[in-house]
Amino acid sequence: MQGRRCRARDVGIAVGSMDPGRWNAITDVDGVLVGHCTLIADRGVLRPGQGPVRSGVTAVLPHGGNLFRDKVAASVHVINGFGKCAGLAQMLELGTLETPILLTNTLSVGMVADACVSWCIERNPDIGITTSTVNPVVGECNDGYLNDIQGRHVHAEHVFDALNMAATGRVQEGAVGAGTGMSALGFKGGVGTASRRLPEPLGSFTLGVLLVANFGRRSDLLIMGVPVGQELALATGGPASDDGSVMVLVATDAPLAPHQLVRLARRGVHGLSRTGAISHHGSGDFVLAFSTTNRIAHEPAGLTRQVELVEDSGHVLDGLFQAVVEATEESVYNALLQAERMDGRDGHVSEGLPIEALLAILRRHGRLP
Repeated sequence: MQGRRCRARDVGIAVGSMDPGRWNAITDVDGVLVGHCTLIADRGVLRPGQGPVRSGVTAVLPHGGNLFRDKVAASVHVINGFGKCAGLAQMLELGTLETPILLTNTLSVGMVADACVSWCIERNPDIGITTSTVNPVVGECNDGYLNDIQGRHVHAEHVFDALNMAATGRVQEGAVGAGTGMSALGFKGGVGTASRRLPEPLGSFTLGVLLVANFGRRSDLLIMGVPVGQELALATGGPASDDGSVMVLVATDAPLAPHQLVRLARRGVHGLSRTGAISHHGSGDFVLAFSTTNRIAHEPAGLTRQVELVEDSGHVLDGLFQAVVEATEESVYNALLQAERMDGRDGHVSEGLPIEALLAILRRHGRLP
C-alpha cells in the first residue's frame, strides 16, 4: 500500500467522537476555498538559484468575494515563534483578516506577500491612494531539505494561479502546494485537512482545519495514542534536523469574536501534541483562526454595528474546542498518509509513511480490527 496513498478514515483511523463534514476538509465550512500551485523541477546536485525545485504555494480564502471590502473576524496563536510569517501583528491588533491566507516556504514569504498585494490592488485600485493600505497574510515552513530554497522559485504567477484556481469541495493533500517539499515526524509531510460538525443542540456549526506539516522526529510519532514512530524508527530517509514548522488554519461558520477565535486557535496545540509534536526550539508553529460570519465592512455605514455571537459561557465553545483538537490531529495524519516518497536536492529523500507497516502496528496494539 506504500504506492497507494490514502486518508486516515480510508484505513479505519477515525479520530475522536465528532462527525466530519461532507469532504472532511476545511472547505466544509461554507464559502471557504482552497487552491494550490505545485512546483517540481529537476533533480540531483543543488545549484542555488536553479534547482532542484520542490516547493509551491497554497491559498485559503474565507469567502469568494472581495475580502478587502468584506473582512472576516480572525486571530492568531503563536505556539513557537521561530518563523517568518507576514501580517500577523495587524490580525492580532484589529481582529480581522482582509486578504487570503497564503502558505509557502520560508524564503519566499516576501515575494508571495508582494504578489498578494498586487492581486488585491487589481481588485481594489484605491488601495494606498484614497483608502488604507492592505495587510497580506503569509505563513511559511522550511522546505530546504528537498528544495533549492535560496532560489525562491515561487513567483507572482504561481501565487495568482493558486488564488484564481481556489475552489470549494475536495482538497488535494500531501505533497502539493506549500506542502510539496515538506517533511513531518520523520516522513514525507505536506498539506492535510479535516473537519467536524457540531451536533444540533450546539447549533450545527462546522469547523475545518488545513495545515502544512513540517515538524517533529520520527521517534515521537503517535497515531491513535500508539508510539508507532518508535517501531518505525529504523526505516531510513528523512531530514536530519528535529526542527521544523507547522502552519495550522482553522475556519468556522460559528459567529465568534476575535477573543473567542484566539481561544479556539490555542486548542490547536492539543491536536498537534496528540501526534507527537513538542515544538522544538527552532520550530515555527502558528495557528490562525477565522470565522466566516459577521463580516466587517471596509467602509462601515455607521458608528456602531450589531452582531450575534456565540455565548462565552455556553457549551458551543466547548464543542468547538473539541472540534479543533480532533480536526487538527486528523489533518496531520491525512498529510502523512497522502504524501508520497519524494527525492530532492543532493540525493535527499523523504520517505512516505509505510502504510501497511503502520496498520500492522495499530492492529497489534488493538486500535484496529
